[in-house]
Amino acid sequence: MMLHIPQVLTTEQVAQMRQHLLSASWQEGVATAGAQAAQVKHNWQLSAQLALAQQLAQQVREALLAHPLFMSAVLPKQVLMPLFNCYQHGGHYGNHVDSAIHYDSQTRLPVRTDVSTTVFLSEPHEYCGGELVIEDTYGCHEVKLAAGDAIIYPATSLHRVQPVTDGQRLAAFLWSQSMVRDDWQRHLLFDLDMTIIRLRQQLQDSEEVVSLSSHYHNLLRQWAEL
Repeated sequence: MMLHIPQVLTTEQVAQMRQHLLSASWQEGVATAGAQAAQVKHNWQLSAQLALAQQLAQQVREALLAHPLFMSAVLPKQVLMPLFNCYQHGGHYGNHVDSAIHYDSQTRLPVRTDVSTTVFLSEPHEYCGGELVIEDTYGCHEVKLAAGDAIIYPATSLHRVQPVTDGQRLAAFLWSQSMVRDDWQRHLLFDLDMTIIRLRQQLQDSEEVVSLSSHYHNLLRQWAEL
């Protein structure tokens, strides 16, 4: 499932983050890439060891965990600390699939990457190119969202970032391990959750709505890995 999550960060939060990021010390993104990804990764990345990076990452993580759409769609068990990247002067990232396992920067415990998330920090008109292209069985999907908005998609997806030919593209990105590892099951649960919310607005907690809620929780109980 691919889902656009609007307004994860406020305009004020984005402006403050950008002010910090524009004066930060960046390193070549290839330094954190695996052997295969290193061949196609041409961007800049903020070192996760910097106090600034950790402070901004915590803000992004907290904003996502406070967003009901993120919680419903991802059903997170573990959410890794966000990282930050910058594309400019033709920078791009060729086709790749994210590593299946990452290690939590604080606990060093392994985390399965079920869901990828990108939070855009630059407005679409501020740079040319830079589309996030996600491939699935239905074709290629180009994503270029407003600053503060996020896109989530299965980490199993082949994806790339098109060359930024003018301007600068700033973003935060991260991975989550879901309580429900199967994307189809997460999608079904998300659709059911959204339907229940809409019905509650119309019918309140009628017998039928309560019955649907029961089915939702029983499916989650069946599929969740804790």
